Amino acid sequence: MVSSVPPSYRGHRYPVEVVSHCVWLYFRFPLSYREVEELMFQRGVIVSYETIRRWCAKFGQAYANGLRRRHPRPGDKWHLDEMFIKVNGVQKYLWRAVDQDGNVLDILVQNRRDKAAARRFFRRLMKKTGTVPRVVVTDKLRSYRAAHREVMPSVEHRSHKGLNNRTENSHQPTRQREHAMKGFRSAGGAQRFLSAFSGISPHFRPHRHLMSAPDHRAEMTIRFAIWDQITGAVSRPTTD
Repeated sequence: MVSSVPPSYRGHRYPVEVVSHCVWLYFRFPLSYREVEELMFQRGVIVSYETIRRWCAKFGQAYANGLRRRHPRPGDKWHLDEMFIKVNGVQKYLWRAVDQDGNVLDILVQNRRDKAAARRFFRRLMKKTGTVPRVVVTDKLRSYRAAHREVMPSVEHRSHKGLNNRTENSHQPTRQREHAMKGFRSAGGAQRFLSAFSGISPHFRPHRHLMSAPDHRAEMTIRFAIWDQITGAVSRPTTD
């Protein structure tokens, strides 16, 4: 078990259970801050959407980091892909890497998808994970091949559109959130949100289609217990 100290809530009027529940709602479901405010009001908790926004900005990344510290060591097969996103009406590119188990290794919002962008993402990945993969799987974007030869020439590189479905599937929740948020307002804001989102959302998305209902409930019970530990919540609000 990886130990981690929950973030400090000193100076906050609301208990940790309320704070962590609001952050969970926002990052787990395609909800706006106002919709989270409404859900909490229905349950008798009066908190403004602006306060919820500040909580998500302050604690979202801390919670995501706590969850990532509990992940096993990254697998040795990395899947990389990029997708376009709209930032204040301008097209940007979201680069994402997952291992063979579907764990998100990192995401990066960049202006381009050329060799320099691919090289930057490769180097960032190796620095963040502290390891070098055995295999890198990408689509046929030429930038990957050029950057691969320069940054990690000893690593096997497989380039094929059909081999990279794992990463492309991991983009789907991001696309849902982008639509719900009607795009992102700034590149920095997109990076901050998606960095926390990619750490929190997958934690509550086990492979449901591979589980029976009892197994899924048991797995979610474990995952909520981990969430309570990393947030410092003693108990969660019920969903009755």
